[in-house]
Amino acid sequence: MTEDTKMENSSHNKEEYQPRVLVFACNWCSYAGADMAGVSRLQMPPNCRVVRVMCSARVRPEMVLSALFKGMDAVLVLGCHPGDCHYSEGNYYTRRRALVLEKLLDLLGIAKERFQVRWVSAAEGEKFAKTIREVVEQVTTLGPSPIFNSLESLDIKAQKLENSKSEARNSKQIQMTKKQKSKQKTNE
Repeated sequence: MTEDTKMENSSHNKEEYQPRVLVFACNWCSYAGADMAGVSRLQMPPNCRVVRVMCSARVRPEMVLSALFKGMDAVLVLGCHPGDCHYSEGNYYTRRRALVLEKLLDLLGIAKERFQVRWVSAAEGEKFAKTIREVVEQVTTLGPSPIFNSLESLDIKAQKLENSKSEARNSKQIQMTKKQKSKQKTNE
């Protein structure tokens, strides 16, 4: 198979590439905004997965990292506008966590567009749809997640290493068995 054929068959071909975006949406505002966008029949990219959380503060940094490491191209956290949180201070916690997480992602070499926090209220269906379109557009220009691709290649290398180790063990066992059989023959 030639290099050109591999590129044509690649699922991450630039013409075909559709980023996978995970959206955590606050139940009280942003998820209702998503519902408003749907009821209003606003156009949105189909490659986003919306997960309803009770509050944007429930989205832990490890959830964001896990999503990115498991193949999502971007994670978007949507919450109530600051000061309008159903739980009083939840979005303030989200904002502080986001700042720390952005610094961590920067240290890991992950583009800042791959993790974003935005505020969308229940009445802002148009803003919800626009935000989704903007994030998908930004991530599309970035291309597939380098994290997932590098983890995939590490998994492949680890699997090859494990296979070579098990082949070595098997050949060693075969040699041991042959030696034991030859010893038995010489003892008889």
